[in-house]
Amino acid sequence: MSMEGFSWSVKPLDGLTAREVHDIMRLRVDVFVVEQRCVYPEIDGQDPTALHIQAYAPNGTLAAYARILPPHDAEPPHIGRVIVHPSFRGRHLGRHLMHHALTAVAAHHGSQRCALAAQAYLVPFYSSFGFVAVSGEYLWDGIPHVDMLRTEG
Repeated sequence: MSMEGFSWSVKPLDGLTAREVHDIMRLRVDVFVVEQRCVYPEIDGQDPTALHIQAYAPNGTLAAYARILPPHDAEPPHIGRVIVHPSFRGRHLGRHLMHHALTAVAAHHGSQRCALAAQAYLVPFYSSFGFVAVSGEYLWDGIPHVDMLRTEG
C-alpha cells in the first residue's frame, strides 16, 4: 500500500483538534466496542497523558490510530488501542502504524523499550517488531490477550 498522501501525526491530547478527538473516539468505539462486541469503558481516563498517533488517508478518513501511555513506576511506555479502519485493512497499514509508534516511543522516551497487551491472534504480528510474550494467554474484557515486551532499542 502506498503511503503517499497519508498524513501522520503524534500529538498529546491537548494538541488534538475537536475533530481529531471525535474521529479517534468514533473509530475506537466502532471497532473495539461495536465490531468486537466488547462492552467496556472505552474512554478510560488515560487519554489525557497519552501520545496519540494518527494516520489520515487522502480522503480525510482516520485510517489508523494508536496511543502511547507514559511509563508508570518501573513499567515502560505502553502502546495500545492499535487500530486500522476496516476500509484500510489488508494493506499493511498496521505495519506502518507500528513503525510510527516505535519511532514515537524512542523520540519521547529515549528508547524503543515498551510494552503492549496483544490480542492473542496478533502475537505473531507484534513478534515481528521484536516484542516477546511475557505472560500466558488471559481474557481481558472477554477477548484473549497476551502481555508482550520489547526490550531492544
